[in-house]
Amino acid sequence: MPVTGGAGKPGTAIRVSGLRKTYGAVEAVRGIDFAVGEGEIFALLGPNGAGKTSTLEILEGYRPASAGDVRVLGFDPGDRSTDLALRREIGIVLQDIAVDSFLTARETLAQRRSYYVDGRGVDETLELVGLSAKADARVSKLSGGQQRRLDLALGIIGKPRLLFLDEPTTGFDPSARREAWDLVRSLRDLGTTILLTTHYMEEAQELADRVAIINAGRIVAEDSPDALGGRDKAAVHITFTMPSGARVEDLPVDGRALDGNSVRIETDDPTRALHALTGWALDRGDRLDGLAVTRPSLEDVYLNLTANDATRTETWVS
Repeated sequence: MPVTGGAGKPGTAIRVSGLRKTYGAVEAVRGIDFAVGEGEIFALLGPNGAGKTSTLEILEGYRPASAGDVRVLGFDPGDRSTDLALRREIGIVLQDIAVDSFLTARETLAQRRSYYVDGRGVDETLELVGLSAKADARVSKLSGGQQRRLDLALGIIGKPRLLFLDEPTTGFDPSARREAWDLVRSLRDLGTTILLTTHYMEEAQELADRVAIINAGRIVAEDSPDALGGRDKAAVHITFTMPSGARVEDLPVDGRALDGNSVRIETDDPTRALHALTGWALDRGDRLDGLAVTRPSLEDVYLNLTANDATRTETWVS
């Protein structure tokens, strides 16, 4: 999604320019730049210690920047005079949120709802996050996944224009995670801008319009999930089990033997390669068991971009 306008102008929810953060002699964030468009889901990914948390805390107004310019919904998050105005426009779902364990889920949300002039209804919010059946259960009696749903409910009850989601589905089972994804998409469709952090690459792939990877305090890649690191232009890998009695040298295209009887073919023209391979197998009366066609995954790209030079093993990362 294109981002237009300057800081605070329509079209831009977050703009970061030359952001730096130092802790004594340690420079955790080293002059990064990025922008998030209104109504966009933007994923900021990075390993522990990469500068991701410092960046988020600056955007959320919890930590001052050492240098650079940051605008969040047109506000400087480091300006204490506009802190309350900014808080009314954003929602934050942290990895750990402190709530009174003796309150019920409904009471917890009602307390948070009282901070907003025009927030969501408590029952509506409970239904959105799938906690209606646990509305009157005390927080201490909720499972880990249910408590995480409550965290999400606390983040959206104020109907924020911008929502920070920090590892939102930690502790969710696969079914609950996909339900949460549907909720995040529906919030985006309603116009909410979302800044997401996650260690689940599938989550970033499913949700994000754009992804930025931060490593060692710098943004090392930024693009759509499908194009990040040249994924859309990377060679395709075709793998299968070699038919009995056949040799790699017999194949109609160049291939490389892997462990056992497996073969991998790397090609920039998968349609032509598959046509040649399947025709060859059919002419022989053979099957290509385990046939798979893959491009580098988002996780592949992430691991290579965040690895040091000594541990990079692939050549397709741009």
